[in-house]
Amino acid sequence: MSPVDTTAPEAPEAPEPTAAERVCSLLTATSSVVIRACGEHHELDTPIAVQGSRLRLHAPLDAPLTLAATRAQDGLAVVLDLTDIAPVAVRDRVRGRLSLAGRLHLAHLADDGLGVHLRLDVAHAVLSTPYGTTALTGADLALAGPDPLARYEAGLLTHLADDHPDALAVLTRLLDPDLLAERPGIRPLALDRYGLVLRLDHPHGHRDVRLVFPEPARDADEFGHRVHQLLTAAHRALPAHRI
Repeated sequence: MSPVDTTAPEAPEAPEPTAAERVCSLLTATSSVVIRACGEHHELDTPIAVQGSRLRLHAPLDAPLTLAATRAQDGLAVVLDLTDIAPVAVRDRVRGRLSLAGRLHLAHLADDGLGVHLRLDVAHAVLSTPYGTTALTGADLALAGPDPLARYEAGLLTHLADDHPDALAVLTRLLDPDLLAERPGIRPLALDRYGLVLRLDHPHGHRDVRLVFPEPARDADEFGHRVHQLLTAAHRALPAHRI
């Protein structure tokens, strides 16, 4: 198979989340992480509460990670690893990888008495995507926040892919016809408040294109309205922003 085409955005001026916002969104939407500490890998099934550069996690009371954090007076040095996988089945589903370093502290016991809440103070993070790698500090994350659609992205994308393939076909009218010359498969890859990213899948590789909403979506309900606006533009054969 020939190398996959993951061409970077052609219009970087188009609005999209910052790297720090992407990190916050990824953390907010996940339900499991791997934490490296003391030479060991610890898998945690836990939601993450993002509070600037501080993260809140939950762990079993008797977990080795909990015991190690309890013994560390100044916090346990850890690295949190997280992989961003596209919720819709596409070639090369990994959209990004996050490594985040900081110190882990025992916050307090959970209400059920069977677990503990842990606090991770972030020192720095590295986000790698097909378009490049960005290094961030805890201060960068403290000034950012998750995208308002982050928690709903997986459900919205799978709904669009499974229940509205006809809408995806219509949206391709907003793309440069040259991108469709080889009749690529069309799948929704990602979304955020600024727009929808489509994956154009060719036999020899793929290309990702962004359709920018007329206005940012503030919640999941507004996402539906924004897609309807794009569909209206597509039916009228109006131009739209794209990457």
